[in-house]
Amino acid sequence: MQALLSLPVGIVAQLLLFLLLHRVVRMAVKPAALIVALASVALYVPYAILIWPGADVLALHLAVYLLVAYALGLVMGQRAAGEKAGFHWAPTIIIAFFVVLVLFNGVLVVVSTQGLPEPLARVLLPPPMAQRGVSSAFPGVVQHDFQKKEALYNAYLEQVERQQARGWKVHKGWLGEARAGHPSLFQVIVTDRDDRPIAAAEVSGTFLRPADTRLDQPFVLTEVAPGQYRGEFTLPVPGIWQLVLEIQRGADLHEVRGTTSIAD
Repeated sequence: MQALLSLPVGIVAQLLLFLLLHRVVRMAVKPAALIVALASVALYVPYAILIWPGADVLALHLAVYLLVAYALGLVMGQRAAGEKAGFHWAPTIIIAFFVVLVLFNGVLVVVSTQGLPEPLARVLLPPPMAQRGVSSAFPGVVQHDFQKKEALYNAYLEQVERQQARGWKVHKGWLGEARAGHPSLFQVIVTDRDDRPIAAAEVSGTFLRPADTRLDQPFVLTEVAPGQYRGEFTLPVPGIWQLVLEIQRGADLHEVRGTTSIAD
């Protein structure tokens, strides 16, 4: 709200400057209105750059200042010409459009910075019932580097071909029922195409929560027997989790993806 206090101050300053130019200096209406508009932009833009209230507030101020200067030139120009008729429909529509735009933009600026007033918020955004409350978030980011995506996809295809030629078999899963908030034992068994265990490998991965990346949990498994790797984990919330599993032995990298369900 403080960022909008300069609006009435600026409007008063515009009126005083216009009266000074038109009544004291005896300048014509249209040149005086033009000087008021240019002076408003020239003074407010550097000030806004220094304090930077936001692009929306800057646009709102410029729209209001230019609208006031235009209205002064229009109204005082008609009075100076001795015209008693009302506004012509064209300038009336222009002024009405900018008034509505300024009011709408002002409401958006206030709501975005201060939130809805409490009585209005209770009507438009009633608090959900406890048994029906839902919380969701999407803290991830979207990558727009398409060339990098293409390179990564090509590397993924090459990795798939090497894995298929290698012929390793991966069996993974929970030992018992996995429940949210309780320690659960996760096991991975890795063998080659002839069912011989793949021992002395480094097995790691990440449990991914699709709805909230902040809950993602990386992990490292410990080899408890040749080709058998285990780890105990506590996943905080129930539902579907995605799994990315990497098995590294020497230069050989084997990657497995899957999903798992965690009980409530």
